[in-house]
Amino acid sequence: MHKEQEERRDFLPDLIAHLDRIGAGEIVLEAGYGLGMGVPIDVYLEVSDRVRVGSYEECLDQDVVVILRCPEPGQLRRLRPGAVLLSMLHYPTRPDRTALLADLGVRAVSLDAITDRSGRRLVENLEAVAWNGVRTAFREIQRRHPHFDHPSRRPLHVTCLGSGGVGGWAAFAATRYGDPQLRESLGATNVPGVEVTVVDFDLTWHEDYMFGRLEQTDLLIDATRRADPSRPVVPNAWLAALPADGVILDLACDPYDLDVAPPVVKGIEGVPHGSLDRYVFPPEDEAYELIDPRIDTTNRRVALSCYSWPGLDPVGSMRTYGEQLEPVLSVVLGKPVGDWGLDGASQVERAVARAEVSRWLSVRVA
Repeated sequence: MHKEQEERRDFLPDLIAHLDRIGAGEIVLEAGYGLGMGVPIDVYLEVSDRVRVGSYEECLDQDVVVILRCPEPGQLRRLRPGAVLLSMLHYPTRPDRTALLADLGVRAVSLDAITDRSGRRLVENLEAVAWNGVRTAFREIQRRHPHFDHPSRRPLHVTCLGSGGVGGWAAFAATRYGDPQLRESLGATNVPGVEVTVVDFDLTWHEDYMFGRLEQTDLLIDATRRADPSRPVVPNAWLAALPADGVILDLACDPYDLDVAPPVVKGIEGVPHGSLDRYVFPPEDEAYELIDPRIDTTNRRVALSCYSWPGLDPVGSMRTYGEQLEPVLSVVLGKPVGDWGLDGASQVERAVARAEVSRWLSVRVA
């Protein structure tokens, strides 16, 4: 069940075996499941005699639907009231979809909202987001920089916006070019390394500071998690300060949606929204012309954006998600939705209860 044509990720047979072990009933997989990762459907069918192949519509008609990338609104309307949907739903930046799920009576659980009391996500692949994105960005810099591997070049300057889960990994990965082997080979010939500056929200709103910071930046990384996604961290006008050969890396990958209230924009204004097929956008790329004209794209640089950086390594990504989902599915299949307790016996149960859409909305309203 894929939202985008280029999406290749499906859950691995190990997770299907877990569903069988915990007593799931019939397990319906869409025709072609696993093929994008090189896993034949026969491997899934061998896991259990409860597994069968069905159409996309049949998959949506089940009591519990598990899909990494959330289906489109028209497909969500096929879900039966009371069905459980487990998916990356991104409640804060998809307000229309969140409201639709609640209106439909779907007991949705956003995988990215399953957190412990400290806010740490229990289902995440933030390390892969950072390393895959940073590695790709430095390969682009290497391709464009005439003296990238020369000992006489100055250190490269990276500005990382955000110091949370993605930002921490991104800063660490950037010190290693996103590729430890590349760092080792350059270091062996005395090529200067990378200087990373991490900038958090209490600095990003100071325009004078940001202009000075951007003037010195070779790679600008958006790893923010904004409380207010209606306002960019870096307005497009500020990008005039970024050197003409500077590169922008969008790891937050928020969408543009100006027709919801409040509207949603990217953290760095004017960057195209990329996919697993296209994630590098030079300034002259036609993708800039496809951005909503209400978004300022005047100042353009080489930009990298992908809705799912972990998807560059689909098998590794799904192995991580599958292991993290096992205890979540044990909760979902072990109790009726109404019995998921905010004071439940396990941390996972409490986290799943908080991530259910109606409860998440009730906290936001309160």
